[in-house]
Amino acid sequence: MFSLVRKRRSPLSKALVMATVALSASAAILACESGLAAATTSPKLVSDPTTYVDPKIGNTEAGTTWPGASRPFGMAENSPDTRTNSYTSYDYGDSSILGFSQEHLSGVGCQITGDIKIMPTLGQVTSTAHAATASSFSHTNEVERPGYYSVKLDAHDIQAELTSTERVGYDRFTYPAGTADAKLLINVADGNGTVFDSHLTVVDSTTIQGYATGGNFCGETGSDRYTIYFSTKLSQPMTGYSTWDGRGGTPTAGKADASGGALLSFDGVTSQPLTTMTGISYSSVEGAQRNRLAETAAQHGTKNFDTVVNESHTAWKDELRRVDVASSSTDDLTTFYTALYHGLLHPSLASDVDGTYQGFDHALHNAGPGHSYYQMLSLWDTYRAQNQLVAMLEPQRATDIARSILDIAQQGGWLPRWALGQSETNVMSGDPVTAFIVTLYSRGLLDHTLATQLYAELWKNVNKVPPAAEQARGRDGNPTYVKNGYIGYQNLSGPKFGDTRQAGSATLEYAYSDCALATMAAGLGKTDQANTLRNRCDNVVNEWNPTLTSKGFTGFPQARAADGSWVGDPDPAKSAGFHEGTGWQYQWLVQQDPQTLFRLMGGPASAEQRLDTFFTTPDVLAHPSTAASKDWVIGPYAYTNAFAFNPNNEPDLHTPWMYSWTSSPWKTSAILRAGRQLFTDSPTGMPGNDDLGTISSWLVFGMLGIFEAQPGSGNFEVTAPMFDRSVITPNGGKSTTISSPGGSSTTLQYVAGVKVDGVDQGTRSWLANKDLLAAKKIDIATITNPATATWGSHVADQPPALGTGSSRLITSAGPVTVSAGGAAALTVTAFGTGATTSNAVYELKLPKGITAPLSSGGSAGTGIISGIPSGGTASRTVTLHAGAGVAPGTYQVSVTATADNTGLRSAPALATITVTAAAPAA
Repeated sequence: MFSLVRKRRSPLSKALVMATVALSASAAILACESGLAAATTSPKLVSDPTTYVDPKIGNTEAGTTWPGASRPFGMAENSPDTRTNSYTSYDYGDSSILGFSQEHLSGVGCQITGDIKIMPTLGQVTSTAHAATASSFSHTNEVERPGYYSVKLDAHDIQAELTSTERVGYDRFTYPAGTADAKLLINVADGNGTVFDSHLTVVDSTTIQGYATGGNFCGETGSDRYTIYFSTKLSQPMTGYSTWDGRGGTPTAGKADASGGALLSFDGVTSQPLTTMTGISYSSVEGAQRNRLAETAAQHGTKNFDTVVNESHTAWKDELRRVDVASSSTDDLTTFYTALYHGLLHPSLASDVDGTYQGFDHALHNAGPGHSYYQMLSLWDTYRAQNQLVAMLEPQRATDIARSILDIAQQGGWLPRWALGQSETNVMSGDPVTAFIVTLYSRGLLDHTLATQLYAELWKNVNKVPPAAEQARGRDGNPTYVKNGYIGYQNLSGPKFGDTRQAGSATLEYAYSDCALATMAAGLGKTDQANTLRNRCDNVVNEWNPTLTSKGFTGFPQARAADGSWVGDPDPAKSAGFHEGTGWQYQWLVQQDPQTLFRLMGGPASAEQRLDTFFTTPDVLAHPSTAASKDWVIGPYAYTNAFAFNPNNEPDLHTPWMYSWTSSPWKTSAILRAGRQLFTDSPTGMPGNDDLGTISSWLVFGMLGIFEAQPGSGNFEVTAPMFDRSVITPNGGKSTTISSPGGSSTTLQYVAGVKVDGVDQGTRSWLANKDLLAAKKIDIATITNPATATWGSHVADQPPALGTGSSRLITSAGPVTVSAGGAAALTVTAFGTGATTSNAVYELKLPKGITAPLSSGGSAGTGIISGIPSGGTASRTVTLHAGAGVAPGTYQVSVTATADNTGLRSAPALATITVTAAAPAA
């Protein structure tokens, strides 16, 4: 076992850590018979996972989570705010609370939500600015658990408590005994993002209603908007009120309507706590009122606060018990169940109790009996891990999310990329919605009608571009991508050009989505369209520059301009056109066809060496408790100038599992255990923005020992679990037990074998989703000696590719210098990615005045390159002639090649021809 180093404990010396690792690892191996991990007394399954959830984990600008109350996937998420216009509305480092707002987003890296802020106070209030009404607090007086939060506000010794139903936030405030001048502020003009419009009405002595319109998420378009409506009921009547307009306005007594907020007075001795019940809705004030009335109703009157706390506890206990785990490590249980909790907060319920929701056409619709509509779809993030978690544990909810995405497309005209409330933000790049939907299709969660309707929208999305007048930008790189197989880079500002600014990474994202969609097209019987999409699977070859070198490796992806020329810094750690990452990190985003990718890298052995460099794997094996924090990319926004693994962001999250296509799949288990150490039981215990539960979901799967590294494949790669036992019980499904005696996050363990319901699976390194969830018990045996870890190490053991693996070509040529009236040799090179040797026909497009001789059986500027090996190059020398009248200068020749065994054509490469003045006559 290796020693854990926690931030809250005294750091061990490096020598002591090394000694501990060496001695404990040796002891573990000696304790094992025949290399099998030593089993200990089996721990019991957790009976109440909520006791291990610590909502304060990630409550910083890094994780951007919040500590307040919610229900699983709830609409109401009320929580304290310590700041505004910040990535996180609550930061553990702050010492003052501004108020308690009614909705939040967990883990996002942009200023947004935090609307309808409620704050208790005492005495005279002359200013409604946060500086005047905020209260200091101490973390020692906070209590955070699923569905409940409390804190003492030091300014006036007021106890604040929060809980919620699905659509109603309950805030209870206990004023000091004998208080005769209690006050309550309801602020609608101050959110954590931009508030464009807001309004509040004091309806009667116990009712306040209104709305706030926010948006401008990440400042991407400036035009995205959402409107949240509210209806607040007080547990006791106010005795007076004042309202104000704008932000921080001066209260005016007796004015019932205002744009800023209301100051409510409760004169007379306050003997009972004051509870606010705030129903929210994204459809209307009336919808908010209906939600409040329905979800606060009890058999005799109104549900009290404590009843809702108990109901919230039960809801979270039931939800978290969809994964029961057994472990003797409190650290692991806390880390795991907090991650599972964060992974089950979103997408957010958006339909009212009667099914009403506001669509992207801003009209009211109904989700229909038995269904719900969901919003807050951070697809670029969630398609990689969190979508899979929801699909596994909440299949009916996942289907409703797919229905919601179809509604967005049909009502708004285009599929979403990052949908916020009732509008598209256009944040991030690529085409995440396709892989998101295909993942659900691969699990059988879409009936034929729903699948066919969604496919029609997806096919439209992967081939067309929204009109300029549309807010959604769709795949704005399609014009050059569909034509050339890569997105032409252009550094243009504005939301309509996001994918062309990120051409390097967006090309890879498009190719992955196309490849995934090909499987759906084939399943729906659309053979021609499936073939079209399959031909795009390996479009990485169109932006693979075989001449780039870094860290001793040759060949990396690089962005190209529309004319085929390479752009940006040739150092793949500093490359242009890669969204929140570098060429080093994005080179692995070809998991749809790892065989082709690895041939580009020189073969599986070379690719494994490249992975070892990426993860600093030797250091991981020697120092697993410290290697990740020392060697990997650290810092949630460290996107540039890096060649190492970035566990803080989504693009390379799947990369640990890329070892599955090498001869050493055991290394994935080691990498995951090193990554586990980046998650701790502290506010800083999350390595990066959780992005609506994505980083958390990645950890959940890594600890369980299963992960779908190829979204949409329906295949889970198997690694050594970090628990003795796990029991997965989908909502409405039966239980599957994953048993791995002695499973631990602090022991380097590797898979030795897998049995499904007692049947040995041989050395195959993956399980299909249908087999995984149909099984009663999956036994995963582990060993601790990597020298004997041969399970899954052969090509036949590897997960199947989504791609074709067909022969593709990369061409390059030149440069060359030639004098006017003279001749020079141009070398044309083809790099083969196919599984076998191939030949190719090359074609040169030459500038006027420059010619090449006819080749046998061809036309001017064409010829044959023979014997192109798999993962290697072959060249042909062509003689160029420059006419005597060609002016000196720089010219370009375009080079393409077509493989003779597949007919697939390479992307054009550009060669520079420099023409000099004719040599003087002798």
